[in-house]
Amino acid sequence: MQATLLDLDDTVTTGDTAGVPGEPVTADEWAAHLASAVPGPQTAAMLALLEREQLSTTGRIDALKAWERHTSWIQAQQVGLLADIEADALDATPNEIGWADYDWNFACEDVACALKLSGNTAADRLAVATALEGRFPTTVSLLERGEICYLQAKAVAEVTGTLDPEAAGRVEAMVLPKMPGQSVGQTRRALNRAVLKADPLGAEVRHRRRREDRTIWHRATEDGMATWTAFLPVPQAAQLDAAVDAHAATFADDGRTLNQKRVDALFDLVVNHPAGEATAGGRSAAVVQVTVSLDTLMGVDEEPGQLKGYGPVSATAAREVAFAPGTIWRRLITHPKTGLLIKTDPTTYKPTAETQRHVTARDMTCTFPSCQMPAHRCDLDHIQPFDHQDPTAGGATEPDNLMPLCRRHHLLKHRTDWQAERNPDTGEVTWTAPTGHTYTNPPHTHTHIT
Repeated sequence: MQATLLDLDDTVTTGDTAGVPGEPVTADEWAAHLASAVPGPQTAAMLALLEREQLSTTGRIDALKAWERHTSWIQAQQVGLLADIEADALDATPNEIGWADYDWNFACEDVACALKLSGNTAADRLAVATALEGRFPTTVSLLERGEICYLQAKAVAEVTGTLDPEAAGRVEAMVLPKMPGQSVGQTRRALNRAVLKADPLGAEVRHRRRREDRTIWHRATEDGMATWTAFLPVPQAAQLDAAVDAHAATFADDGRTLNQKRVDALFDLVVNHPAGEATAGGRSAAVVQVTVSLDTLMGVDEEPGQLKGYGPVSATAAREVAFAPGTIWRRLITHPKTGLLIKTDPTTYKPTAETQRHVTARDMTCTFPSCQMPAHRCDLDHIQPFDHQDPTAGGATEPDNLMPLCRRHHLLKHRTDWQAERNPDTGEVTWTAPTGHTYTNPPHTHTHIT
């Protein structure tokens, strides 16, 4: 049911806006008013007045600003909740003998499952919230008033992450007055300049700390493509760029753009080792796993394959990997209706190599809902515990009772109140959090897509 402007006007004029000079009446006037009003529960209730069909182009810009200010207000409330959740987890952290050095804070698992985020994203949200609440209350106040956006507040926490509290406070004081008028990029640049002013002698110490965070990651994108990223020190990045450019310059003028040549050069340098590293056939010993149906391999159909670590790929791409020189084929039998891999193996505690390959190929990643750790880097965990005294009385070492868990989530399952159950018919793994919330991790199926 939609309320008219007049209906809502009767409600809101008795609230915060009573007595406002030139009290808003039209949708455009309400948009202009809310675009500069301090956001809160009362003004949030008025956002229903901003009906798109009744707004002019100018009004729509004002309405956009009003919604953005309230988004910042909501995100400030989330910052407080996330900081509380982190604090609760730290207070509840067990300190068992022999495990004191392990990171027992599993708050990010609760947040990741509740908000459908990856574990890394949830951990990042918690870290930023904790830093903002603990070190930058003035920044949080600006966020709550809608004067800055969340990404600006996040930049304050991230850029000052390696500073001591006193230096971080000086940086905030230098940058804060101009932040409401800045873009996110301008805020980050201002923060970086302020860090150098606040702690010029600590630059090398900060660099050494950041070097420890160097890493590589990838993300599958659309149309069979992927983003491959490295986080590394600037000197290494410069050398990498120079090596890629130099190798790309040796390619023939065959119609490829410079960027295309650079990508091909990077791949060639990493995979083919043209400089002469001694590996068989000039290729690295990398393992690339693709799961594809026999019909697709034979060209009878064009159903997608599954490339480990990336997801679905086209039939052409799957055949390209499958028929590459040196490829080793392994037969995997799937259930005709569910598409789940099926196999029976001995009931010994340690899985056989064949069982391990089977479970790894079936599940592909850690089976915790928010985790994407590749299965080959995980532990194989017994869902129903294995009985070392009487193997026939406990959980069997067979695929239906095994699932890959990264080390963190393996410990979470055995050292906290989180519980997991796997449905052998569907392959779904259901996790129950200590709070009572349940989250389901769907299986990776190998059925044809219709």
